[in-house]
Amino acid sequence: MAALDPIALFMKEHDEALVYLQRLKKASQDLRKNDFSDKAFNQLIKASSFVDQEVREHNRKEENALFPIIERYVEGPTAVLRDDHIRLGKVYKKLRHGISALDESRDDEIALIELCEAVDEIVTLMVNHIHTENQILFPLVRKFITKKELREAAQKLL
Repeated sequence: MAALDPIALFMKEHDEALVYLQRLKKASQDLRKNDFSDKAFNQLIKASSFVDQEVREHNRKEENALFPIIERYVEGPTAVLRDDHIRLGKVYKKLRHGISALDESRDDEIALIELCEAVDEIVTLMVNHIHTENQILFPLVRKFITKKELREAAQKLL
C-alpha cells in the first residue's frame, strides 16, 4: 500500500471544498436575485452542511497532524491559519442563524440579507485561506519537511 501523502490529501479536500463553496455562493446569489425559493434554499443548506461538517473536520486534521510539525520550524503561518479556522467557526454561526431565521420566516428580508452576507464572508475567507495553503504554505512545507515527518503527519490522519 502506498504511503498517504497528507499534503496531497489536504489539497484534494480543498478542491472539494471549493466546489461546495461555489454551490453555496450560487445558491446565495439566487436567493438574493430572485427572492426566496425552496430550491435555492435547499441547495444553500446542503452546501453549508458540507462546509460545517467536512471543513471543520479538515481543519481539525490540519491542526492536529500537520501544523505541529510545521511549528517545529516556524509558528507564524500556522497561527494565522488557526485564526482563520476560528474566524470561520464564528462566521458559520452567523450563517446557521441566518438559515434558521429564514427557515422560520421565508419572507424575512433582513434574515435573507444577513444570510447572504455570511455566505459572502465564508466564501471569501475560505477561498483566501485555501489559496494561502495551496500556493504558499504547502509548497514551502514540501521543501523543508522530512519524509519521516510526512509519515508522522500521515499516521495522525489514520
